[in-house]
Amino acid sequence: MLMGIISWIVLGLIAGFIASKIANLRGDDPRMGIAMGAMGAVIGGWLYSLFSGSAVALSNLTTLLFATIAAVVVLVCWHSWRRKSIS
Repeated sequence: MLMGIISWIVLGLIAGFIASKIANLRGDDPRMGIAMGAMGAVIGGWLYSLFSGSAVALSNLTTLLFATIAAVVVLVCWHSWRRKSIS
């Protein structure tokens, strides 16, 4: 279980890094985007495991895919919210 959570965090860090490079941050700290990506991946992986009943494992690619999608969704929502609050 611990390796699954670590893989979600690493995956979220990678997704957050890529999204922070692509997104228009307008002076925001890229580390915040990376942290939000990691948080989204952990929450997404946990939700998938909760609803699917599958165990947390590195070999479960579906869980990792769902964690990546959740990280991207959290980043898009966070960046759009930040863009509105800055303007």
